[in-house]
Amino acid sequence: MLVFLIKKTWQRFVATALSSIIFGIISVSLVALINEIINANGERQTEYFMVFAALALAGVVVQLISKLVAEQLSEHSQAELRKLVADKTIEAKISNIEAQGDAKIKSCLTEHSLKVAGFFMSMPGILTNAMIVLGAFVYMAWLDWVIFLFALLTLVLGSVSYSFANNIAFKKIANAAAMQDGLFHQFDAITDGIKELKLNRSKRTFFKQEVLHPAIDALRKERIEGVSILHMASSWGGFLIFTFIGGALFFLSQQTGEESQRIMSGFALLFLYMLTPLETLLANIPRAFAAQASANTIKTLSDELVNEDESRVPALASFERIQLQSLCHRYYHEQSDDIFSLQPIDIGFKKGELIYLVGGNGSGKTTFAKVLCGLYEADEGQIKVDNQAITCTDLDGYRQLFSTVFGDYYLFDRLLNVPCEQLEQKGNALIRKLNLHHKVSIEAGRFTTQRLSQGQRKRLALVVAYLEDRPFYLFDEWAADQDPVFKDVFYRELLPELRDKGKTVLVITHDDKYFALADRLLKMENGCLTEVTQSPVTPIPTLA
Repeated sequence: MLVFLIKKTWQRFVATALSSIIFGIISVSLVALINEIINANGERQTEYFMVFAALALAGVVVQLISKLVAEQLSEHSQAELRKLVADKTIEAKISNIEAQGDAKIKSCLTEHSLKVAGFFMSMPGILTNAMIVLGAFVYMAWLDWVIFLFALLTLVLGSVSYSFANNIAFKKIANAAAMQDGLFHQFDAITDGIKELKLNRSKRTFFKQEVLHPAIDALRKERIEGVSILHMASSWGGFLIFTFIGGALFFLSQQTGEESQRIMSGFALLFLYMLTPLETLLANIPRAFAAQASANTIKTLSDELVNEDESRVPALASFERIQLQSLCHRYYHEQSDDIFSLQPIDIGFKKGELIYLVGGNGSGKTTFAKVLCGLYEADEGQIKVDNQAITCTDLDGYRQLFSTVFGDYYLFDRLLNVPCEQLEQKGNALIRKLNLHHKVSIEAGRFTTQRLSQGQRKRLALVVAYLEDRPFYLFDEWAADQDPVFKDVFYRELLPELRDKGKTVLVITHDDKYFALADRLLKMENGCLTEVTQSPVTPIPTLA
């Protein structure tokens, strides 16, 4: 995933890396110049001062460039990650999305992407400090190769012990990243289930003390343990550095002469200057590991979201007949804790029909509707449109026949169709017909408000469905939370109006009062679909 981001933002990445490295080299060079200035005399000292001034000015400019480009790199990286996760989710199969769950997807869009972006933000500091440390070792080798070998031995010992600790810490940090996704699920439960929690004190207490708080504490414990191991490794590294400093200074103090004094002053300056960069470098390693763990989580999610890749399939614009032949679909049923199956379904739908689908809760009505409109793939059997079989790769084109309002519909804050004045006028006319004009209207392709009751929002969703003008309309319990007046408008006016326009309409309903208005009545029971023959009934007059 980090490689993917580097490829997407390679120009900014290279600019950030180069400017950070150059600034690190300049910083070490300034320290070396200070040592030379201290030990130089006369004109030589003046020359060093001029070089020092030029390098100092160049360092300020390069550091500014590094920070500015790094900020852009961080924001672009986060944007690219969010686009990747969002696009993969939108393009994935619904069954994959439901299997992953909202919490994991939201976590990847928020905290995980933020951690990865934070790593790129800290990259200038990591590279700059790494160059300072590396440059300091190079200068040590130039001053005295014996001390340099001592420093190299210390570095190897510190790296081996630090790597061992990092392996343990990374496992804990990666585990914490996975636990974060579960915690996001509990955060959703706070707002989504607040009514249930408020109405039941024992439930509220149990949720806080036995579910939410343990999840928060477990994540805290895992993160603290991982970071604590890293900090202990960092402290061990600091101890080795001071041991090296003490040993090197003791060795140099035994030497005599001006050259020895020059080497000692150089090492003293380097030691003092290296401490902060080295501590900063070690402190950024946990952030890098956390970013890697988050990147792995995002990569796992994106790999598991199977792309349908059907956007190039031509959209079907009309049909005369849709035929379902031996159609079966299996899914996990929560209420029975078992695999539920839609029995082989053989049924056809003609253009310009009004069909009601009835059945008990959990009988499979909504699942059948989702299979019918192509949201779920059939496990067996096939769908034919005008005798043309619909394959898996044709599903997206087939879905364009349908406009739906399911029970768990989502109302966007704008029309996602191509906005035009005629569309807005038609939408506002429908809004008036549904008695919503005093609450909301469409302006510049947007709804002026969404602060509506559940029933009003569903009426607005109906307006959106109307404006899509598809040949097949599917409504899942639309009238369940509507006032009697709007139920009458829906069943006696809007549905017959759609049928008269040549639309096929399938309505999932429990309102037996209006069954006589349907052309056909279907019944779903335990996954088995049958057609009910209705007795001739005197038509119910429509409202004036």
